Amino acid sequence: MRIVIAGGHGQIALRLERLLAARGYEVAGIIRDRAQGDDLREAGAEPVLCDLESASVEHVAGILQGAEVAVFAAGAGPGSGIGRKDTVDRGAAVLFADAAERAGVRRFLMVSSMGADARHEGDEVFDTYLRAKGEADDHVRTRLGLEWTVLRPGSLVDDAGTGQVRLEVRTGRGSVPRDDVAAVLAELVETPATAGLTLELVSGSTPVAVAVKDVAGN
Repeated sequence: MRIVIAGGHGQIALRLERLLAARGYEVAGIIRDRAQGDDLREAGAEPVLCDLESASVEHVAGILQGAEVAVFAAGAGPGSGIGRKDTVDRGAAVLFADAAERAGVRRFLMVSSMGADARHEGDEVFDTYLRAKGEADDHVRTRLGLEWTVLRPGSLVDDAGTGQVRLEVRTGRGSVPRDDVAAVLAELVETPATAGLTLELVSGSTPVAVAVKDVAGN
């Protein structure tokens, strides 16, 4: 099974690539800086050079041709301004979803953010970010050709993962290691019964595989 990850050099994406490659999947990560390619190869992923801020839907659909799963894990980053919250966190996500649908990819995972809401109020950069993520999530939900799952982690930390999480439609605020976010995404790849769900994720007391199985059965 071929899996393509947008934002392939991101902190969550590199962790996910390692996990998926270890499970025997063919993994590709989209990057816009050729110098990042070696990091992806080390993680077991094929680097694919593409700038999602300027690419066409047709070009990205070509990259996704033959893939069975697409994961949007790109982000403008904490140091970016309001403009890139729109072009990356919203625009690139919308483009990637449209391209996935055009390429016939069925399974689509969106890495969003807790609090994402297209109607979120406020004028700060983070307010803009939450609106952009909310708009992107809303768009993905309209793509009838995709079996989508939206994952909204709480505050991301670099602590070692525990493998214990709380994964529900509503969890309340909290933090979660990036290791555990990647582990949940890897399970979601293999759990299409979670299609159509928007899930919040924080640290908890339930093993990752059990937590994903539980929400799939609800």
